[in-house]
Amino acid sequence: RSSFGLFLPEMTQARGWSRETFSLAIALQNLMWGLGGSFLGAMADKYGSMRTLLLGGALYVAGLLGMAWAETGLGLSLSAGMLIGLAIGGTSFGIILATLGKLVPPEKRSLAFGIGVASGSLGQFLFLPLAGWLIAAFGWQAALFAHAAIAALIVVLALGVRGDTPSAAQSAEVRLGEAMRTAFGDRSFHLLFWGYFVCGLQIVFLQLHLPAYLIDKGMSANVGAAAVALIGLFNIVGALSAGALGQRLQKKWLLAGIYVARSIVIGLFLLAPLTLGSVWLFSAAIGLLWLSTVPLTNALVGQMYGVRYLGLLGGIVFFGHQIGSFLGAWLGGLFYDRFGSYDLAWAMVIGFGLFAALMHAPIDQRPVDERGAPGSAPQPGAA
Repeated sequence: RSSFGLFLPEMTQARGWSRETFSLAIALQNLMWGLGGSFLGAMADKYGSMRTLLLGGALYVAGLLGMAWAETGLGLSLSAGMLIGLAIGGTSFGIILATLGKLVPPEKRSLAFGIGVASGSLGQFLFLPLAGWLIAAFGWQAALFAHAAIAALIVVLALGVRGDTPSAAQSAEVRLGEAMRTAFGDRSFHLLFWGYFVCGLQIVFLQLHLPAYLIDKGMSANVGAAAVALIGLFNIVGALSAGALGQRLQKKWLLAGIYVARSIVIGLFLLAPLTLGSVWLFSAAIGLLWLSTVPLTNALVGQMYGVRYLGLLGGIVFFGHQIGSFLGAWLGGLFYDRFGSYDLAWAMVIGFGLFAALMHAPIDQRPVDERGAPGSAPQPGAA
């Protein structure tokens, strides 16, 4: 999914589509990812992750093949949008991190989430240059066929996932409806939801539109591919560091700091002269902050509401992320087509980063069942 921005210039030119058409399909993909992720997370909570990963892997292959054959905007939205969106919902962070959360003790959960996110970033770093080479050497359509073949490995690897199916005792521990009512009745859950909304808006805008922005500024497509790959490389360090720090420091303040830092880094990138050096420096800096929010946010959900329904509750919070992703992808293309530049989109991304920091400040990180207890003082890293 991180390589789809490389296909934007190629496919729009070949099919005669506007950037908004392609952007809308990827925006729909992110929305379906969020919608499907909640239901698929509940499925994983009930039946275990293996079945969910098998379904997601099969949908991924079908969506990539459909994307390669799409000749209309509708076909692109159905394949790249709906099918791949549902597929990612069944194979990405929501499912993987919920699985890890049930397999490790609470004191190691934040770091385990960081390792899970870092592994995805390693894939981004390795896959982006491969995708760019496939497009340059064989064309965008053949590259999508190759993507489908690689996605088929998800089905094979999913067969080895074991050990996270809940026992009868766990199933009786907290009922689904009670968990939902508790979360939705908690102001902190809503604040976390809208903070994560901003993460999605920023990440997907950059992932989809940064390569095209650099091409518009006279740089080659290879620079765009390398920039997104470098972001993935540095996010390995960022995600691991965030996971480790989340075990020692207050997660909400770490999250607020990440969002402010993103806005500062993006602002400096736009103010500085655009050179290869500034692109590499920006990619490294934003990479450290890229998905560092993911282990902290998921750990916060588990810390406040427990891990029994982490797949579902984490999926609901992640739906906020995907609403932001929808807007980041679509509005980036819309603003470009309407105004001939990404200037307004960049301003939007910076402003929302500051908004996200404000959303995290009032969050109460204590477990919900401890908040009413007299003298229940916040724990280090948990208040």
